[in-house]
Amino acid sequence: AHHRVCRAVISSRPMYALRHLSGPNATGQRVAGSSGGSSSPTASRSSCCCSASSNGGSGNTSSSANMLHRGVARSFRIAARERKSPVVARCAGGSSTVVETAAATAPSADAKAAADGLVAQRKRVLSGVQPTGKLHLGNYMGAIKNWVGLQETYDTFFCVVDLHAITVPHDPKELRDSTRTMAATYLAAGIDPDRATVFVQSHVTAHAELQWLLNCVTPIGWLNRMIQFKEKSRKQGEEVRAGLLTYPVLMAADILLYQADLVPVGEDQKQHLELTRDIAERVNGLYGGKGWKKRGGRGGRVFKVPEVFIPPAGARVMSLQDGTAKMSKSAENDLSRINLTDTAKDIQNKVKRCKTDAFEGLEFGNEERPECTNLLTLYQLASGQTKEAVAAEVAAMRWGDFKPKLADALVAHLEPIQTKYADLMSDPAYIDSVLTRGADAANETAARTLADCKDAMGFVLPRRG
Repeated sequence: AHHRVCRAVISSRPMYALRHLSGPNATGQRVAGSSGGSSSPTASRSSCCCSASSNGGSGNTSSSANMLHRGVARSFRIAARERKSPVVARCAGGSSTVVETAAATAPSADAKAAADGLVAQRKRVLSGVQPTGKLHLGNYMGAIKNWVGLQETYDTFFCVVDLHAITVPHDPKELRDSTRTMAATYLAAGIDPDRATVFVQSHVTAHAELQWLLNCVTPIGWLNRMIQFKEKSRKQGEEVRAGLLTYPVLMAADILLYQADLVPVGEDQKQHLELTRDIAERVNGLYGGKGWKKRGGRGGRVFKVPEVFIPPAGARVMSLQDGTAKMSKSAENDLSRINLTDTAKDIQNKVKRCKTDAFEGLEFGNEERPECTNLLTLYQLASGQTKEAVAAEVAAMRWGDFKPKLADALVAHLEPIQTKYADLMSDPAYIDSVLTRGADAANETAARTLADCKDAMGFVLPRRG
């Protein structure tokens, strides 16, 4: 069998050597960079991102656009920001284009323009979800759906934040299982591991180490003011754990490790992001700047101070049982949410039993009808219609007519995600390979930041080589 191969090669980063195959896959294994992010072990790999000429399928390198597929683009960005070895994009037939980084020979004008176009203005975004409970429509519509779009214009890091999941009593088996299922849900929802770094928080040990360093510079009064700690500690009483108090410092470590420019957060996390900014500025003031330079370090700021990111589109999805409360993974009543993995029958049953009201007709925006606004919003998001179109369609409907329509729209919207999720879960080795590759990439960035912080704080760093 003849395979047409497109490789992105960085000499110092072998984990970013990606292959796109067409024709039969003799090994039956997945290919990390397969077109369209297909996750099926037997999925067709019938196209290559490099355009092939008609004479024997040799690579056409007349335009850099024919070569810079998703995997190569990500490799260019990483190499450029790390100022390491040249990036070589190779197509079948042996032809290649070289885009040099700062440490290599000066590139041609065309190659430099291609690299600059990929790297320039790409701010870094980091976000993550705890592997507790099941992801639901609120998580998807309010966050993950936006993450998918961010991959195109930002340097994105998405992690499964398993260390955050143990601030309360947990079941070890459930944590292990949920970590994989959460990663599979990311991928099924459209996160592409060739365009985003997808990893598990505990796979990068720098998170825990940096948290300790930050703990030692964070006044405890700052932590005592955190609203979430006050609320959760009241519920837990004497069983409240120290990890719940220092949870926001771990969140700060997560963000600052990757020098994130922007962080998408909900209303309940804004206070924690403000704490992250305060911690970053405190470390920069105490240990960075000219004082660090005088001590033999690089000087300047230790951490980038992140900004709140407000997505261009999103939704605040409320509980099916209470239109004034957010849809939540931790709510005891499973009827309050639509899980991304719910069956069609489950969805129909939950919609049928959701809370409504006794008003005539259906409408958006009536403060006396929060459940009505919520259900219409779900229908709008699932059907892809505008708010105005939905309002016109349902204005004269009764709940008995609308609920089946809503259930059908939700089932149809979730079906492709559920199909891909089932396929991914049938191949845990592929999920593990994605997480390993993501952890390798995340570790490189995190290790540099951690080393800078330790150096600025006066630690003796180990000599390498």
